[in-house]
Amino acid sequence: MERLEQQFYELPTLELTEKLLGKIFVRVLPGNIQLKGRIVETEAYFSIQDEACHAWRGKTARNRIMFETPGTLYVYFTYGSHYMLNIVSEPVNTPGAVLIRAMEPVEGELFMQERRQSSLMTNLMSGPGKLTRALAIDSSSNGKNLFSEEFFVENTPPLPDCMIGTSTRVGISKSRELLWRKYIINNPHVSKFRKV
Repeated sequence: MERLEQQFYELPTLELTEKLLGKIFVRVLPGNIQLKGRIVETEAYFSIQDEACHAWRGKTARNRIMFETPGTLYVYFTYGSHYMLNIVSEPVNTPGAVLIRAMEPVEGELFMQERRQSSLMTNLMSGPGKLTRALAIDSSSNGKNLFSEEFFVENTPPLPDCMIGTSTRVGISKSRELLWRKYIINNPHVSKFRKV
């Protein structure tokens, strides 16, 4: 299957948030263990106009990856227990990223079930902390990119508009009114926050 090239990630953040839906995120572990998930839920975060964005006050040691090349992985630790997977967007030195909120398991399900200590398929990757645990993603993945043999995204046909839902973002206290969350309507692997 064709891999997405860097040009794809250079789309404006809000457009990328929607275009990533349905694409296949791939993580290859040592021993050629392939883990694949179909992206079913995303959220946009970018620039100084967005108070929920890590970079709205400028560049820091924590958020510096958000200012890097589109297609770079921005992984951070939150709530004392979860890693969050983001794909950097926007031109270099302009902060922006798409949070991957949920995926549908495609390959490597047994590995994911062991990692998550769950056999329920719709529970394996139905949230941002769940999917990073299922894919064995942690702070060591921060700053890597989607153009290697370890991480890449496979292309799929674009989804019709009728399959794409839009809502406010989840779990934030600022800039809550922005309709920057996208998801595949009626997909059972989307997180529990399914409606506007």
